[in-house]
Amino acid sequence: MAGSESDMETPSGAQGNPGAEPGKAPVSPARKRLNLLIGALVLTVLVAAGVLYWLHSRHYESTDDAFIDSNQSQIASQISGRVIELLVADNQHVDKGQPILRIDPRDYQVKLEQSEAQEANAVAQVAQARADLTVQIANLAQQEAQVRVSEADLVQAKQDLARFLGVDPAAITRQQLDQSQASAKSSLAKLDSAKQAVAAAQAQIVSQRTKIDATQASVRQIQADVDNAKLQLSYTEVDAPQAGKITRRTVNLGNYVTPGQALVAVVPDDMWVTANFKETQLIHMKVGQPVDVTVDAYPDKLLHAHVESLQRGTGSVFSSLPAENATGNYVKVVQRLPVKIVFDGDDWRSLPLAPGLSVSPRVTVQ
Repeated sequence: MAGSESDMETPSGAQGNPGAEPGKAPVSPARKRLNLLIGALVLTVLVAAGVLYWLHSRHYESTDDAFIDSNQSQIASQISGRVIELLVADNQHVDKGQPILRIDPRDYQVKLEQSEAQEANAVAQVAQARADLTVQIANLAQQEAQVRVSEADLVQAKQDLARFLGVDPAAITRQQLDQSQASAKSSLAKLDSAKQAVAAAQAQIVSQRTKIDATQASVRQIQADVDNAKLQLSYTEVDAPQAGKITRRTVNLGNYVTPGQALVAVVPDDMWVTANFKETQLIHMKVGQPVDVTVDAYPDKLLHAHVESLQRGTGSVFSSLPAENATGNYVKVVQRLPVKIVFDGDDWRSLPLAPGLSVSPRVTVQ
């Protein structure tokens, strides 16, 4: 009877739904339909959101592999010497041509003065050579005049000899005839001597002109030495090659520097973004497309830019150890291509940007 009383106390719901938990009311069909409707609605919203995101994102390409870039100028010494003036400090802004430091110029000033003295001496030698040429030209004219005198004397001597030979031998003495013949021979010898003197004077003029050419060449050589001395002296003042900020200063006052030694670096005012996009992102990317740039250091500031150019070659091609895909086992790796992105306007100049800062560019490709 105890068992039957226990059976009589069992809830009717448990008897009607053996799988239901004891003490829990069954879910009504209306509630089930509501749950299915809510799930379907949520799924529809998620699918719609996914489709809208895909439709929106397919018009953009972005990458995290991007940074601020610029053309840094590494300034090195071109001469040896001790630094006597240091005119800039770390992170100081300089203009193009502004002096950065000075090297002791005394040794180079002495070399310049020596070269200038040699130049003055060479110029004087040229002037002296030209004066000597003038004298030799006058001497040539004198020798040519002497030739004409000798020619006239020879003509007179020949006429006298012909006159003596044309008269009766009894009318002249033997001595007169001998003197006339000797005078003709002497006049001929004087003419030959005068002509030789003319030839010698002409040769001296040619030689003197060659000497002038040599001294003028010496002047040009010494002038080149003077120009080189001036150039070396100008190197004692190191100027900024472009406007920018001083960085990586490795020289101090009193340091002895040598040619090729790095002194400072100048980071220019002009900067851009270098973004390394995957090759699969470049199908619709073109020059001139707008870009939104966010700098990681200043995430609240949105900068506007545009695609300037795409590098002709992937990053791996220009690496120190380029890939050798023709050797060994080949594994395909998605390559990245550097894209140069240039800022629009001057808004970016208000931020203290520096090369190497990470950025996130988003290119509108359609």
